[in-house]
Amino acid sequence: MDKIRISAVRYANTYPFIYGLKESAFSNRITLELDHPADCAAKLISGRADLVLIPVGALPQLKDYRIITEYCIGADGHVKTVMLLFNCAFEEIDTIYLDYRSRTSVNLAKVLAKNWWKKSISWKNTSEGFDFLNIKCNEAVVLIGDQCFEFEKHYKNGLDLSLEWKKFTGLPFVFACWATNRDIEDSVIAELNSALQTGVTNIDKVVKYFSDLGPIRGNILYDYLTKNIDFQLNDEKRKVINLFLSYLNNLNA
Repeated sequence: MDKIRISAVRYANTYPFIYGLKESAFSNRITLELDHPADCAAKLISGRADLVLIPVGALPQLKDYRIITEYCIGADGHVKTVMLLFNCAFEEIDTIYLDYRSRTSVNLAKVLAKNWWKKSISWKNTSEGFDFLNIKCNEAVVLIGDQCFEFEKHYKNGLDLSLEWKKFTGLPFVFACWATNRDIEDSVIAELNSALQTGVTNIDKVVKYFSDLGPIRGNILYDYLTKNIDFQLNDEKRKVINLFLSYLNNLNA
């Protein structure tokens, strides 16, 4: 039987999932690749992966998809790793550079600008090699991932976009969910769920397993995974996904 091809986000917020996929018996049935969020989506769209941890902002690119598993990358308030960073007063921002690694965070910033901040913004795309630290006073950057812990101190001001969504809607946010556009057997999905649960319910082991990787380690990593990231994909968060996608649809109308 061919192995199931899985693409997952490489950031610290996914460590519990990676741990569960690698340390459970399910690891024998899969090939696992770790990618930037945008690349996870691209692999599912192009057929290079069978199921992925996909940014919810990329879901409209799929003709047919099914959200699977009981788990996601979500937050209820501060997430710390999806930030708008700037050096001027917020009112002075007129240009925002967009992190090329995540469609969801980019679109979240645009939804908030239109519906919550009520600001007209000039949006600038970035690519690999862009210097996120070298911006003008009237500019800001949307930055995602572990490097937020490193880069935030270099800016005078910052807004946590998950917290801004919470202020706007009163709801948690979902950044990524497990999805497929292929016919995956229910038994496989059950095994996947079990593997993910292994990681989510063993954060102490996860922190130890990844103790030598990345800028987020030790107690800081433990606090991040237990206080900032919410892994459960419940009914409320499924409604949040639909709400966010409706804002995206209006954004592009």
